[in-house]
Amino acid sequence: MIGRSVWRGGVGSSITFFHGWPWSRHSHVVRPMYPKRTICFPLSRNITLFPIRLPARPVAGRRFPYTTNLGHKLMLHPREVESIPNNISVLNVRSIASDNSDKTRTTQLERKEARTWQQQISPYARLMRIDRPIGSWLLFWPCGWSIALSAPAGCWPDPMMLGLFGVGAFVMRGAGCTINDLWDRDIDAKVERTRNRPLVSGEIAPFDAVVFLAGQLGVGLLVLLQLNWYSILLGASSLGLVIVYPLMKRVTYWPQLMLGATFNWGALLGWSATQGSVEWSACLPLYVAGVCWTIVYDTIYAHQDKVDDLIIGIKSTALRFGDKTKLWLSGFTAAMIGNLLTAGLVCDQTWPYYTSIGLIGAHLAHQIHSLNIHNPKDCATKFISNHQVGFLLFLGIVLGTLYKKNSEDRTKGSVTGSSSNPSGQLSATVTSARNIVV
Repeated sequence: MIGRSVWRGGVGSSITFFHGWPWSRHSHVVRPMYPKRTICFPLSRNITLFPIRLPARPVAGRRFPYTTNLGHKLMLHPREVESIPNNISVLNVRSIASDNSDKTRTTQLERKEARTWQQQISPYARLMRIDRPIGSWLLFWPCGWSIALSAPAGCWPDPMMLGLFGVGAFVMRGAGCTINDLWDRDIDAKVERTRNRPLVSGEIAPFDAVVFLAGQLGVGLLVLLQLNWYSILLGASSLGLVIVYPLMKRVTYWPQLMLGATFNWGALLGWSATQGSVEWSACLPLYVAGVCWTIVYDTIYAHQDKVDDLIIGIKSTALRFGDKTKLWLSGFTAAMIGNLLTAGLVCDQTWPYYTSIGLIGAHLAHQIHSLNIHNPKDCATKFISNHQVGFLLFLGIVLGTLYKKNSEDRTKGSVTGSSSNPSGQLSATVTSARNIVV
């Protein structure tokens, strides 16, 4: 008979493994115990495996003498044999797994944590449209045009200013998208293309989006503070346009006009950042050209959602122009080209600048002619191609400004040569007169 304290080996028992062996302190064995083998597989913590019992058999008649505590006296029991408990509960995996399995488990946990971190960041990245950088480029190009146009003759545009405005365009475009999604949560849920945005799908709470927006505006303010005070005030004045723009689609069929006024504010800000103030005779035509350009590409963009917009009552120039979209876009393209020519004449630009304008006109003409306003995929492709328009104009301004120095040097040389010829003729005449008198 075995005493009460002998381990029974029940599945899930909290008693440790070794308390059940015969040399335990309070075990009292009076007859041989024959073992029953139990197979136990190391499993994860969440899975319980009932042990598989095999038929009992003696341990080949061997006897294992050992000592056991009976009262306060150690005694030897020569007739007792080793026994194995009937049941063995599933052991902790960590006590059985090898070092390699521990390392593998640690690597898996690290990968899981990394995936979780990426999943937490991903909604905010999509909220500010990092996966669609075309918007940041379209916001940056008017800034780059103005900075390059204000550079002195024969000089490259200021790289420090280009870098600051690049960061500012990236951050403020993200802030504008956050504001737009906060205003349009109810609308985006009804549009096929936007119903998976983070605020609509519930991946980001509105309060978290507001906190994130505050951080973006803080970074934008930090960039703005690197400029002069005139530019700081001018840049801060555009914040009202950024906030009000998303509401315009509920009020007017011309929200693209408000977007153009917002997106091309850099055409004024870039000049003031490098020169200390705005040269309106040069910047105003450049600004108007940018607004016309924005109406062109954003009308093409709006044709993707015109069916949904018509159902839910949202207004846009795509609905306003309708089947006459190509005619309207051609008119705004002509206005854009005319204002760019005016800005070039005011700034004494050279032939590389006007060549780039010619290429831009050809690009936009082909874009409008081949546009299929009833094909959303074609509209998206045409919209993205406007990145090339911004780059072509920036390149033309830079090369035209660099070429200014060469043309000015040649002009000065010709003026100097023409002014030196009369003096030479006069000296020759005086010399010949002196010879005649002598």
